[in-house]
Amino acid sequence: MLSSLALRGQRLGTCNSTIFLFSRLTTGSLLIRPSRFLSINTNHEQKSEINHDKLHIQRIESPKSLTPNKDLIFGRQFTDHMVSIEWDSDHGWSEPWIRPYDKISLEPSSVVFHYSFECFEGMKAYKDKEGRVRLFRPDMNMKRFTKSATRIALPTFNERELIKCIKSLVRLDERWIPAERGYSLYIRPTLIGTQPFLGVGPTSQALLFVICSPVGPYYKTGFDAVKLLATTENVRAWPGGTGDAKIGGNYSPCVKPQVEAALKGYQQNLWLFGPDDEVTEVGTMNCFVYWKNEDNEIELVTPPLDGSILAGVTRDSILVLARSWGEYKVSERKITMPQIVKASEEGRLLEMFGAGTAAIISPIKEIHYRNQNIKVPLDPKDPSSNAGPLAKRFVDILMGIQYGEIPHEWSVIV
Repeated sequence: MLSSLALRGQRLGTCNSTIFLFSRLTTGSLLIRPSRFLSINTNHEQKSEINHDKLHIQRIESPKSLTPNKDLIFGRQFTDHMVSIEWDSDHGWSEPWIRPYDKISLEPSSVVFHYSFECFEGMKAYKDKEGRVRLFRPDMNMKRFTKSATRIALPTFNERELIKCIKSLVRLDERWIPAERGYSLYIRPTLIGTQPFLGVGPTSQALLFVICSPVGPYYKTGFDAVKLLATTENVRAWPGGTGDAKIGGNYSPCVKPQVEAALKGYQQNLWLFGPDDEVTEVGTMNCFVYWKNEDNEIELVTPPLDGSILAGVTRDSILVLARSWGEYKVSERKITMPQIVKASEEGRLLEMFGAGTAAIISPIKEIHYRNQNIKVPLDPKDPSSNAGPLAKRFVDILMGIQYGEIPHEWSVIV
């Protein structure tokens, strides 16, 4: 009996949109076989794009009961409906649907389960005092969503049309948005590869879906500054990797170090990289340092987008606001832990905080780094405060924009 060793995933020849896989036989010859699964579509006909005008809506027959605001737990409760849009390489995007929230049926051989073809976004809808629903900078979320999809060879899409579909979903499930400041509707667009195939290559089928979850304030009783464990044994991301894409594969490897940090009494990891212990991210948030630098300048600094840092929407918003004030130097550059330790010892460290969609701002009060605890100042005028004055200022302004209290182009009425 002949046995073969398949050279999986090698594109050694194409003809009429079919890839031929080569297998070496024990006889020393090559067996050439066409693969009908792993293929590159060379059909240049126009493919269908997402089109909100063709949106179908199937309403739920028995709407679920709302959870009281006080009982909301982040990511546990879900609204009545979801967006669902299928894609395949021959036809492009199917007509979008809003259907009742339900299970997704996939074959166990779907590539998402084996090779992590999955990316997602995190955004929120807010209800203002007049009862109007608002999104915060949805165009930035869609640009990042497209970038993440491109990075892992998933299909791209018309960003404006997807925003329209999301707006329709939010309007349909508007009753789930708590009418109270600090509360919001978390929106999770997700894109997965669904082709049933045990082989590494571009997927020929995909599913884009959007689900929503009502959420309360990240800190229910006000700010709660965190203690961090500066992690040197594990690396979250590296230049040239996927740290700048919002993909599931970036998150699961971080859970074990986070659990280990929690067992030692720390709320999050401070991710470091390289021989100089460069600061990258705080847990799943971007990191900011506010200090007097070695040139005696007051400076707000955050790591640059070098391919290992996620381009956070909150991060960008903070940088834009800070530069518009013109009160201090604002930089995107490399920061190292030895620099932070030195600044702390010399009394130049003023504040540090994480920034992201869930918490907006997460003040930092302490960092454990190489067997020493570095205390980070909060509010020098209020010893009982759990946030510094700059962190408070950013939160107040960003929330004011999100809830329509401060007129701004970033707040988009649904």
